[in-house]
Amino acid sequence: MRLVLKNFNKITYFDIRHLLISNNIKPVSDLKDNDYFTSLNSLNNASESELTFFTNKSQFKNLEETKAKACLINKNYSKYLPSKTEPILVESPYNSFAILSNLFEFNIKSNGIISNYSIINDKTILNKNIQIDSFVDIGENCKINENVIIQSNCKIGPNVVIGSNSIVYSNSNLQDCIIGSDCVLKSGVVIGGTGFGFDPKSKVKINHIGNVIIGDKCNIGSNTTIDRAVFDSTIISKNSFIDNLVQIAHNVIIGEGCIIAAQSGIAGSTVIGDNVIIGGQSGISGHLTIGDNVKIAAKSGVTKNIKDNSIVAGFPAIDIKKWKISTIKLNKMK
Repeated sequence: MRLVLKNFNKITYFDIRHLLISNNIKPVSDLKDNDYFTSLNSLNNASESELTFFTNKSQFKNLEETKAKACLINKNYSKYLPSKTEPILVESPYNSFAILSNLFEFNIKSNGIISNYSIINDKTILNKNIQIDSFVDIGENCKINENVIIQSNCKIGPNVVIGSNSIVYSNSNLQDCIIGSDCVLKSGVVIGGTGFGFDPKSKVKINHIGNVIIGDKCNIGSNTTIDRAVFDSTIISKNSFIDNLVQIAHNVIIGEGCIIAAQSGIAGSTVIGDNVIIGGQSGISGHLTIGDNVKIAAKSGVTKNIKDNSIVAGFPAIDIKKWKISTIKLNKMK
């Protein structure tokens, strides 16, 4: 079976060039502005009307045999393309591919229909062109802004604001939270639930009366949970991408442009800087400060503060160079 990313509208090279230039990328190609493409595809599956890209040297054979109409490629490798495939020369083909994937994507747009099988509290504010599917329950003190899509079986509220052009996929639960514009919340997310807080001796539960704030253009993966704060807010700053099955505890603050891979967990009141990358299955203790531009390798256990621009690995997490040396020594002893 061949899975192809389709777009019902043909995308011209003019569209491609314009989008890349707007992202400070200057493509070089002999394609004409009215040359068009039907979709993006891989090197080995692309047809004569599709656009592909080359980044991995292990795919030289596929590169030489591709049938694609054009290929995003670095100048150093363009000579390996078949004569029928036109090169689009860019410095970083993968980055260009990522940008163009949004151009070719069949964007989901609100149909403006509110299902008769939904329940909406009288005190909820609904703006223009909102899609609310069947069996959605929206509680009191909520505001849903224009062009929002809420898919079936979602529970929204109380005390929820959803910014314009955001999508909440099915079976999600939102309460006591503010969601920015242009966000994607995938199926099964739980945002704004009470945090894991109690007196350890008596087991008396702590009432969490804060909320969650998620900035614009954030992507929250399926079955991820983000707990509301005890006081104030748990914060996910703009343009951060969180994978599936991630746990973010109460009063955590995550900076702008962060990437958190699946099955990671962040304990309460930890502050994470901008542009931090956290590998899958990593664990971060509570009340820590993680600096800007930090990279945390997969399966790391972070128990101490981390300075800006550090790369760490292991448990307890240490500088990745030291971790590699200790791992080599350990393997030699076996």
